[in-house]
Amino acid sequence: MFVLGIETSCDETACAVVQDGRLIHSNIVATSLKEHSKFGGIIPEIASRRQLELIGAVVGSSLERASLTLKDIDAIAVTRSPGLIGSLLVGISYARALSFAAKKPLVDVDHIKAHLYANSLESYPVAGAPKEMPKLPAIGLIVSGGHTNLYLMKSPTDYKLLGQTRDDAAGEAFDKVSRILGLGYPGGPAIDRIAKEGVNNRIRFPQSPMEGTHDFSFSGVKTAVLQYQQKNKVTSKNDLAQIAYSFQDSVVSILVKKSIALCLQKKIKTLLIGGGVAANSTLRQKLNEEGEKNRIKIFVPPMSLCLDNAAMIAGAGYHLLKQKKLEIPN
Repeated sequence: MFVLGIETSCDETACAVVQDGRLIHSNIVATSLKEHSKFGGIIPEIASRRQLELIGAVVGSSLERASLTLKDIDAIAVTRSPGLIGSLLVGISYARALSFAAKKPLVDVDHIKAHLYANSLESYPVAGAPKEMPKLPAIGLIVSGGHTNLYLMKSPTDYKLLGQTRDDAAGEAFDKVSRILGLGYPGGPAIDRIAKEGVNNRIRFPQSPMEGTHDFSFSGVKTAVLQYQQKNKVTSKNDLAQIAYSFQDSVVSILVKKSIALCLQKKIKTLLIGGGVAANSTLRQKLNEEGEKNRIKIFVPPMSLCLDNAAMIAGAGYHLLKQKKLEIPN
């Protein structure tokens, strides 16, 4: 079963073809990131206008890369939420029109939950032994620019929200601290790079443990960095690297601590990670270290599937289609 996925929740315009909810035959992503960089963040109007211009070509390229035509596609999946309303409307409207014209079933997909499903995908053709599939139930940690959530995932269509950020998302905190330090946008990669040069025990920033909950809070550490910078007027690369290191250490430590603690509390041995911040090298390293120590299997998608993409939409959509028992035309 071939599912065509369409993703336009933020600044990317993406389309993918996935077979049987697992094998990626194509995964095309066009981004307008450069156009947003000079503003230090995503400008919704710019994003949706570029998506209007690009979506037809991106869908065509995805089908071509998969060596398929629209007639070969069994169903269409599209991001429903969350995201920028203008951007979502571009993808949803295009998907609905395509579904109607081609007489293909259409399913709406939750973008955040799809990030966790990215751990079940692999590229076609499969090189060597098939990739290990995550064993469910699992705990899922979403870390992105807009969300920091903890889920209990019982099946590809059964998610229960157990914790979330009370204020800034982890990715949002990275972007804001990067702006405070003058490191540019997007902030996550910039801080990850420079923090490698700033290992220290001299500067420490606070964590918000949110005792008794599985929730997070990152506004405090962001404010602590702002106040430190305002007081010390740091400009040297070495000092900026030390601030970046300590900020990143504070954020990553609480993400790892809460995720592992929830796995132990629920007696679950699988932890899935998803979202743009999952690309952070320190987060990956510390999760693997703690996972090995506590005998918890850690799944983190490849870099290309951490960021917004349509393969995860198509993959998750496959299971929603099966659950709804929609009739798939021959």
